[in-house]
Amino acid sequence: MIEEYPSFSPLSLDQRTLLHARFQRLTEGMSELTFAGLYLFRETHHYRIARVGEDVLVVVGQDAEPFFILPFEFPSRDVLEFLFAHYGSMKAVMPSQAQRLAEMGLRVWEDRDNFDYLYARDKMATLAGRRLHRKKNLVNLFLRNNTCTAKPLLEEYAGDALQILDRWHEQQGSAGDYAAAREAIEKMEALQLCGGIFYVGAEPIAYTLGEELAQGRMFVVHFEKAVRRKQYTGVYQHVNRVFAAVLPEKYELINREQDLGDPGLRQAKESYRPVGFVKKYRAAKP
Repeated sequence: MIEEYPSFSPLSLDQRTLLHARFQRLTEGMSELTFAGLYLFRETHHYRIARVGEDVLVVVGQDAEPFFILPFEFPSRDVLEFLFAHYGSMKAVMPSQAQRLAEMGLRVWEDRDNFDYLYARDKMATLAGRRLHRKKNLVNLFLRNNTCTAKPLLEEYAGDALQILDRWHEQQGSAGDYAAAREAIEKMEALQLCGGIFYVGAEPIAYTLGEELAQGRMFVVHFEKAVRRKQYTGVYQHVNRVFAAVLPEKYELINREQDLGDPGLRQAKESYRPVGFVKKYRAAKP
């Protein structure tokens, strides 16, 4: 159940039946605008949801400051005014929405730290060309040092994926997205997430997990974790390449989400030579 605005409901798994199909019809391919993308980070961003009539959904949340998201239609002007007055800014603004908001006299700006990185699936699958030569060398190094087996990440391997995640968490030294990643594994069937898991011998060492978006044109990788060990240098590059190679050809693009303004993460994502971005904007009163 989703309450009628101005009341708000917490995000719950039983809302997926109603919301998933609507999110799947979005064409822009924003990584956070899927049911799983919102649900798994509902506590991180304090998400709550309300409906305005039959067509409009409002998601509100808070990071350093409160914000709101309008993933589908705009509400009436008075409701929009209320949202800006009480939640400060609108986040995950699509380009089409940005133009409408600017025409209304609102301040609109690019949210570069939250741009999603897009990669051509076929190029990620082959790592062909001079610009990706170093990535291919790392894959070759990994394969020289290891005999690796890849399997679909089915529920029967969920325990192994959780083992990888726990080891990643210990080595990471910070929480990061651990809670969301754990729940994604535990509820991957209910959320219809899919991915792959990788073994060296009998040891689970890496996994990747995501879902389709943009009407089936893209696949977004929500989580990718690996055990860190000198012997496993190149494991992430190997996981990236193998998973891209087994994805159906209908996925023209792989969305590897945002860098959140982290310089190291930005450099890593740019080193794979993205073919484009899913641009996002924010909006607020002047």
